[in-house]
Amino acid sequence: MFYFDSTMFILLPAIALTLYAQYQVKTVYVKYSKILAKSGLSGKEVAEELLRQNNLVNIKIEPIEGSLSDHYDPRQKKLGLSKEIYYGKSLAAQGIVAHEIGHALQDAEKYFPLALRSNLVPVTNIGSRMAIPLFLIGFLFTLPGLMDIGIIAFSLAVLFQVVTLPVEFNASNKAVGLLVKADIVSGTEEISAVKKVLNAAALTYLAAAAVAVMQLLRLIVLRNRRR
Repeated sequence: MFYFDSTMFILLPAIALTLYAQYQVKTVYVKYSKILAKSGLSGKEVAEELLRQNNLVNIKIEPIEGSLSDHYDPRQKKLGLSKEIYYGKSLAAQGIVAHEIGHALQDAEKYFPLALRSNLVPVTNIGSRMAIPLFLIGFLFTLPGLMDIGIIAFSLAVLFQVVTLPVEFNASNKAVGLLVKADIVSGTEEISAVKKVLNAAALTYLAAAAVAVMQLLRLIVLRNRRR
């Protein structure tokens, strides 16, 4: 009953946003992953060029497993690109690569939200695993202190999701400028396509943050009911 009580209605708007975001990513990515960029550059080549132009010479590029598993690791100075992006020459691939280079630039510029998010990772990993079990035990046995600890732990996961928003939005804004400045993407149609891919991806982060915030609100409501 903990997962299927009346407070579940609190989550419905965020769940709806999540489903819409997933639909957008699927349709937009599939569409533009089939349209080749005029530059003809692969994801790896785009990454190399953007890193060179921005004097980011200490970053390694490597292909990784998984679909849309692309990421920049600020601790190891590595750019991991899924094989479909690493070898791909589509507008979608180029947009995603530029987004990750945007994170590399944030790292070089010591962008505070990125540094904060990186520092939150180990704490968030522990907190997110412990939060719900602790809260559930406290809820079932009416232990307010344990529920409070669960809420505090879950709050760290919420903070991580909220901090992620400016990090991702800023990287997407940088991405378009990087591609245009490097003359890798040009023309209204190509620029518009890249923006659509990046906007769809950004929506998933917004949905994740919304779910986390609404779940935290739900935990607080349940906590108050067990006083």
